Amino acid sequence: MNESLMRQAIELAVENVRRGGGPFGALVVKDGIVLATGANQVTRLNDPTAHAEVVAIREACRVLGSFQLTGCDLYTSCEPCPMCLGAIYWARPARVFFAATHEDAAAAGFDDSFIYRQMELPLAERTIPMTRLAVEKTNSPFQDWINQTNKTEY
Repeated sequence: MNESLMRQAIELAVENVRRGGGPFGALVVKDGIVLATGANQVTRLNDPTAHAEVVAIREACRVLGSFQLTGCDLYTSCEPCPMCLGAIYWARPARVFFAATHEDAAAAGFDDSFIYRQMELPLAERTIPMTRLAVEKTNSPFQDWINQTNKTEY
């Protein structure tokens, strides 16, 4: 745990707001060295997945040449949203440190609680209805994956 690194993540968020972006910043650190930084790029890139944590994770994975952040720490200016939380679990860093809470984010207009509530609803009752459409060979990709002998597990 390094307070200086957290201050860096917060400063990234502050600088991003001053440039017209969202109030979020993140760092991926390994052995005390910052491998990658990320600031919210959603509106700049017209990419709803370009959250600070995702931007930092993508760059750190590129730097490491790996799809996992083994032995890395993630410092983020705010508690991760559901999407970022999923990305974090897939990337598997050692630890995550955050400053502001999801309640702080909600008070500023970034309230993700509706996503958590949506996940609990039956598919057809969600705000964006989701319907399973099983067709012939629906499970073929999974069966091919299971049968693949030279796959990279993740």
